[in-house]
Amino acid sequence: MKKIILNEKSKIYILCPAYIKTGGPELLHQLCWKLNEKKIDATMAYYNIGDSKDYRNKEFDIYTDKFVQFDKIEDDNNNYLIIPESVVAINLSKKFKNIKKIIWWLSVDNFTKGFGVLRPLKIHGLRYFKMIKKKAIIFSLKYVKSMYLHLCQSYYAIDYLKKIGITNSVYLSDYINNIYLSNHKNVKKENVVLFNPKKGYKFTQKIIKASPNIKWIAIQNLTSEGVLNLLLKSKVYIDFGHHPGKDRFPREAASCGCCIITGMKGAAKYYEDVSIPAEFKFESNKKEIANIISKIEECFNNFDSESLKFDDYRKKIKLEEQKFERDIEEIFIVK
Repeated sequence: MKKIILNEKSKIYILCPAYIKTGGPELLHQLCWKLNEKKIDATMAYYNIGDSKDYRNKEFDIYTDKFVQFDKIEDDNNNYLIIPESVVAINLSKKFKNIKKIIWWLSVDNFTKGFGVLRPLKIHGLRYFKMIKKKAIIFSLKYVKSMYLHLCQSYYAIDYLKKIGITNSVYLSDYINNIYLSNHKNVKKENVVLFNPKKGYKFTQKIIKASPNIKWIAIQNLTSEGVLNLLLKSKVYIDFGHHPGKDRFPREAASCGCCIITGMKGAAKYYEDVSIPAEFKFESNKKEIANIISKIEECFNNFDSESLKFDDYRKKIKLEEQKFERDIEEIFIVK
C-alpha cells in the first residue's frame, strides 16, 4: 500500500468548498481534526469563496481553527493537497505544479455527474471528461490517474476506480457523530417510516402513494437534535437514493434502533458499505413496491425480532471511528 510520507517541512492542505455543511465537508474537517490530533500539520483550504469574508461554516469550529483561502496554499513538493472528487475541485487543483495531489473519493457520482452533465469525449485521440455547463470544464483522465494517491470512502469507489484503470487506491472511510451511538434502548418506537426527500424521492413517492395506511415522515429542515429525536421514535428508515458513497443516514438510523430498507444503487449494492441483510434491499422497480410495503409492515408487527437482524451492522458502525484512526496511522507516515 502506498503511503503519504511526511517530513518536518510537510504540510497537508484539505480542499473544501466554502459555506456548505453536508456530510462531505464535515468529513474533510474530521480528517483535519484527526491529523492535527496526531501532531500532523493539516489545514483546511476553502474554495468558491466569492466576495464574502464570512465564508467558513461556524459549525465546523468544533474540528479545527486552522484554515486558509485556496490561493494561499503553498505549492511545495514537501506538501500534500487532499482534493474531494468533484469536477470543480479537481479542475482547481491543476493550478498547482509541485504539491503532491491526492483525491479523496467521498462520492463517485460527484465525479461521474459533476454539477451538470459529464460526458467522456475524445480530443486528438485522447480521452477527456467534459462537463456541459455555461462554462465547460475539461481535464484528462490521464490527469486524474497521475494523482499521487486515491483515498476511497467506500468499496463502491474502489471498484469504480478499478473499472477506469486506477489501482493506487487506499480505503479511508468515515464515521458518524457520537450523538447517534448512545444507548437508546428505552425509547418507545412508533409505526413510522422515515425518508430523506433528497434521496430517491421519485420512487419513494410511488411507495407512499401505494401505502395510504402507513405514516410517512420526511427528514428535512431539522437540527441534528431534531433528526436524532425523529430517528429514535421511528421503526423504519428507507433510502432509495443513488448512494454515491457510504451514506450516513442509514448508519445513523440503524444506530438509533431503526430497521433499514434500501435500494441497490451505488454503494447500497455493496454489503461492505451498507452491511444489512439482503432481504432488506430491493431494486427501485414498480414490481417490488408490494414487497417493500410488506417488509415495512413486517418491521412494524415484529419489530423486536426484525431489529435484531441489524445488530451486526450496528456493532460495525460503533467501531468506525477507531478504524478511521487506525487507517490514518497506516496511511500517513511521519519520518
